[in-house]
Amino acid sequence: MGNALLQSIHVHPVKAFRSLPLREVVVEPWGPAGDRRWMLTDDGGRVVTQRGHPRLALAAAELLPGGGLRLSAPGRDPVTVPVPAPGGPTERVEIFRDKIDVVPAEGDAVHAWCSAFLGADVRLVHLDDPATRRPVEPGFALPGETVSLADGYPLLLTTTASLDALNTLVTGGDHADEGPLPMNRFRPNLVVEGTTAWAEDTWSRITVGEVAFRVAKPSGRCVVTTTDQRTAERGREPLHSLGRHRRFGDQLVFGQNLVPLAPGTVRVGDPVTVLA
Repeated sequence: MGNALLQSIHVHPVKAFRSLPLREVVVEPWGPAGDRRWMLTDDGGRVVTQRGHPRLALAAAELLPGGGLRLSAPGRDPVTVPVPAPGGPTERVEIFRDKIDVVPAEGDAVHAWCSAFLGADVRLVHLDDPATRRPVEPGFALPGETVSLADGYPLLLTTTASLDALNTLVTGGDHADEGPLPMNRFRPNLVVEGTTAWAEDTWSRITVGEVAFRVAKPSGRCVVTTTDQRTAERGREPLHSLGRHRRFGDQLVFGQNLVPLAPGTVRVGDPVTVLA
C-alpha cells in the first residue's frame, strides 16, 4: 500500500450540517479542530441530527477565527455565532447514550434562526471542554480518550476504493438508478485513495502524514447515508446493498473509526502508512 494518500479532509462545524472541505487540519485528541463542536438540541435537550431531520443537509456552517460560526441556509439570511464566553452557564443535554454538559449559543436570535430553518423548536449548543466532557464509546475506548459531538469517535476514515466497490454493488442491484453514490453520503473526516477495496477492514494502526491513529472499530451505518446531501431527499441505497454484502453482526459497515495517538496536522496529499 505504498501509494496510499490522503485525498480529502472534511469537517462538520455543526453536527449534521453540510460538510466543509479543508486542505489541512490540526488533529486534536478528540478529533479535527473545528469538527462537531456545535450541535442542535430539541425541546427535550436531545441531539437533533439528519436521522430525524434530513433537511439539515442543506444548512452550512463556516468556521470563523476563534471558533465562531457563520451559518447559512436556503431562504435564510446568514447569521454569525460567536463562541460563548468562558465560564458561562452550562446545560445538560443528551447525545445518544451520553448525557453531557454544553454551553448554549449566546442570544435568542441564533436559536430562532435554526428553529425557523428547521421548522422545529431547537437550540444551538457548544461543547466548550472536549477534553473532559465526553468519553469515546465504551468498550472501544482506552482510558482518558474523549470525543467531540461526533457519533462516538474522534474521526471517521473512508477509502475511494471501497466506495467504488460499493457503487458496483449499488449499480448492479435492485436500486441501480440511485447509484453511483458520492462519498459525502458517509460524512467522513479523512478520505484515502490508493488502497484496495475494503483494505481498511484489516487495519489496526496507521499514520497519516505525521499523525498516528489507532483504528478503533468499523463504522456502522444508519439512515443518514440514504440522504442526498445536496437535496435532502432519501432513497434506499446504500443501506440496501450494505445489508446484502457488508453486514457484520448487527451493523452495516462502511469506513473505520479512528482515535489519534497524538496531536498533529494532516494535509491533503499526505502518505498513509499501515503500521499494523
